[in-house]
Amino acid sequence: MLDERKKKVLQAIVEEYINTAEPVSSNTLTHNHGLECSSATIRNEMSELEKSGFLDKPHTSAGRVPSAKGYRFYVDELIKEDNISIEEIKYIQEKLETKVNEIQDLTKIATTTLSEITHYTSVAIGPKSNLQIIEDIKFVLLGSRMLMVVIMTDTKLVKETIIKYDEDITQSQVETLNNLFSSKLVGKPLDKIDKPMEEYILSEINYSVSVIKPIIEQINKVVEEENTIMLEGANRAFELPEFKSLEIARNFINVLDTKELVVDMLNTGIAKDINVYIGDENDNKQLKDFSIVTFRHKIHGKDVGTIGIIGPKRMDYSKVISVMKYISKKMNSTDNEDEDNERR
Repeated sequence: MLDERKKKVLQAIVEEYINTAEPVSSNTLTHNHGLECSSATIRNEMSELEKSGFLDKPHTSAGRVPSAKGYRFYVDELIKEDNISIEEIKYIQEKLETKVNEIQDLTKIATTTLSEITHYTSVAIGPKSNLQIIEDIKFVLLGSRMLMVVIMTDTKLVKETIIKYDEDITQSQVETLNNLFSSKLVGKPLDKIDKPMEEYILSEINYSVSVIKPIIEQINKVVEEENTIMLEGANRAFELPEFKSLEIARNFINVLDTKELVVDMLNTGIAKDINVYIGDENDNKQLKDFSIVTFRHKIHGKDVGTIGIIGPKRMDYSKVISVMKYISKKMNSTDNEDEDNERR
């Protein structure tokens, strides 16, 4: 455990390095951070922190930079979580008070707002299908041979698909489909219709297989579709000093281009409100040069998606976490306000 003076020195080094991207010297700490000790004492403390693995010393500089261990201690023990201005709070409020019909729209607004305020790249994805419950399923006749299926989940996710037939479909058939599918699927997880359910539906309706089979196939197809990944501010990354390195820039592009990696990245860590992964703490080696900070957006305890930031290890964790916590709080309060308005 670090004593109070070492904590102050480490915090000052992390915050100075985040601001300048330059190795931090003892003279810089003496002049800029008001540490009440001599430059020699600070040098000694920096040396001890380096021996303990909290700091690294670049070969080309006399200064020090935080190590992954140093960043982790800073995030866990030293960070200020009120690093958000009145102007930023007002901006978030204004953005998130925009009326939306679907939860995806609110997530999109939040993702954009997070990137705009932090100046990092933000990513988001909706909840896993098997965690969502079907709240409503409707069949709508669009023409004598065209049927639309609309599925809504408890997270207000809407999935729809259109089926075209070679034979006429009647309104009476549509009503029967509505009754049967609703009675069997509403209240169940948004998941594929398995074989026993398919056989039951076929046995209950006297329609030809050519009518029912396409419905089941299309429902399964639309359920299997991956949620859209929302990405904002990717270009902002290349303004940061770290991305002058071709290797880091190339890795960053590869990460964002690999859908499976982004999904895994966002679906990691469900225990905490805010999850922070620094460098090698990320499971995938392609993420070793980056830090990932994510939070899960919930309504009444239901997971409706994950929003995250990907940036360099020299990330302004205080700003990112402060903004994330406020956005999360505001999104939930917005949902509650909408429900109160509906009751009125």
